[in-house]
Amino acid sequence: MIKTSVFCNIFLLLISVVSRNSYSQSTASQQVEKFTIEAPQLESDKQIWVYKPENYQDSRNAYKVIYMHDAQNLFDHKTSFAGEWGIDEILDSISAQKTIIVGIEHGNEKRLDELTPFPHKKYGGGKGDFYLQFIVNTLKPYIDKNYRTLSTPEHTSIMGSSLDGLLSFYAALKYPEVFANTAVFSPSFWFTQDIYRFTQTVEIPKTHRFYFVVGTEESETAVSDQQKIVDLLLNKGMNETQIQNKIVVGGKHNEAFWHNEFLKAYLWLTK
Repeated sequence: MIKTSVFCNIFLLLISVVSRNSYSQSTASQQVEKFTIEAPQLESDKQIWVYKPENYQDSRNAYKVIYMHDAQNLFDHKTSFAGEWGIDEILDSISAQKTIIVGIEHGNEKRLDELTPFPHKKYGGGKGDFYLQFIVNTLKPYIDKNYRTLSTPEHTSIMGSSLDGLLSFYAALKYPEVFANTAVFSPSFWFTQDIYRFTQTVEIPKTHRFYFVVGTEESETAVSDQQKIVDLLLNKGMNETQIQNKIVVGGKHNEAFWHNEFLKAYLWLTK
């Protein structure tokens, strides 16, 4: 059973996504820009946040790309639900800026549908395939056309936490020809047993890599749920050089934890 504090956090994120905190000033870095793009697969428009490396304008380099979700929570305390990841501040502070971060805003009341690949018997959802079709068929081609990217799978990552972690893991299995690197933070594998069955059915290229992080204070099953997925990957022939399986003592299901773990995952994904 999920601990009460964690369940409430997830539940509030699902049903109260339009809530905002009291910050009146944006904390987003100058390296962050936004645009809106039509998402025909979702019958809506999507606002996209893009972090460009500091030297982007002054170089002709092409850059790796990491696709992330819940963009409202990634860069700006003003738009976040319960605090930001602070990704822009982290990357602004390091010299090895070699990656574009693409954040996709959640769909407010559609968030649960978009970020779950299979439905839950109580909470519903399960329309993640449409969301991924938007990323793969609409957003990624746009990013590759309008930004200087290294567009091949080995330079393309997908990353997320909680339901985003579940969806990111599924995306790597569903589209191995697109995403070769995946970071999965605090994944909500509890949401559906179908993710285990799906993992058993797919072939995973030998070039693919997965970075898993979970905290011991997230829920009673969070660590064992993640370990079950890691074991399935190992049983399918992946080796320990392809998988990072981090269990952080005291880690909790919140943005502060994901902020603290981001840089280590980023450096591993982009090495």
